[in-house]
Parts: sequence; C-alpha cells; structure tokens
Amino acid sequence: MSVSEDTPTAAVPGVAVEAARPEGDDAHARLRRDLEAVLMVVDQPVAAYDLARAFDRSVRDIEAVLTGLSEEYTAQGRGFDLRQVAEGWRIYTRPECADVVEHFLKEGQEVRLTQAALETLAVVAYRQPVSRGRVSAVRGVNCDGVMRTLVLRGLVEEAGSDPESGALQYRTTSYFLERLGLRSLDELPDLAPFLPDDIEGLDDTGEHTS
Repeated sequence: MSVSEDTPTAAVPGVAVEAARPEGDDAHARLRRDLEAVLMVVDQPVAAYDLARAFDRSVRDIEAVLTGLSEEYTAQGRGFDLRQVAEGWRIYTRPECADVVEHFLKEGQEVRLTQAALETLAVVAYRQPVSRGRVSAVRGVNCDGVMRTLVLRGLVEEAGSDPESGALQYRTTSYFLERLGLRSLDELPDLAPFLPDDIEGLDDTGEHTS
C-alpha cells in the first residue's frame, strides 16, 4: 500500500475540505465519519500518515479532512476540539470547558460504576501495571472506552510504557485506595487466583505469544 506524502492543503475554510473530495460528497462524508470514529477511541495523538495508511488515502486528503473538521468544531462552538500536536491529531476537551469538566468529575463521583467498569477496575488493580490490550484479553471484550472512563474518574492513571512492547500501561490511583478505604494495595482481598494465570503469556494486543 503506497501513501502519498503530499504537502497538506492550506487550512482555508472551504478549500482544504474540497481537496479531499475527488470521488464525490458521499465518499467524503464517509471519510469524515470514519475519521471521527477512529479519533474518538484513540488514547494518544495519531499521525496523518498512519491514518492515511489505514484508510488507503493520501496524506494530503487526510490532512485536508482533519483540518476541515477542526475548523468546523471551532465554528460550531463544540465542547471538544480536534488539534494537531507534535505526535499527530487527537480530540481534546476545549480549555474553556475545563472547569465544568473538573466539577463534573469531582462532584459526580457518587454515580455508580457500571459492571463493565468494575470488572475492568478489578483487573487493573490486581494486574497493575497492565496495558489496555491485556485488560481486554482478561475480560474478553474491548475495554478502551471503559479505561478512558476510569481515567476520567481518577481511579486509574497512566504508568509509563512497557519496556519491551512500548504499550502504555495503567495502574490504580491513590484516589482509588481512598474510595475503597484502603491504606495500600496490600489490603486488597485475595482475588488474584480467580484471574487468568496465563496473562503473562499474552502480548499487548491480547494475543498469546509463542
């Protein structure tokens, strides 16, 4: 699969977007939709080159659509923003919404966690530091969305990268201990024997290693 490294079209409203429409409005709309879907689930910035490879499009087309989406979100006054940073593109909460988000996270802690969130939190607590891929492998379902919820609730945090695979790892926070009334993880009940023993034989995508 070849990917063109064309220079991105200038970020001019109505111009950048048009550059990404060689096959018509329907295909362009699908590309916008699919890019939004991917950007909603990534937990770190994604380079336009990687998106171009995934969608079998040119870097120029991808950059044009991303720029158009970013401008559209700003013009519509959305509570989120699509930004290009050094590592790539990612959706962020707008800075002016920081106070209300922080208030919600702090004051809304009484909202009960779902069963999926509780199960995911248990895996992190007993297997930390652990990657999202391994958590998903233990539960048998994709846990990306649940992990983001736990991070936003302040119960889970990033714990650096695995030195071998480079996968981002997670651990529980001091707030987690506070909510459970524990002084340390040593006070967790002995639940580890009920989790799969062969998790160490899984790579960070959840596949068994040879």
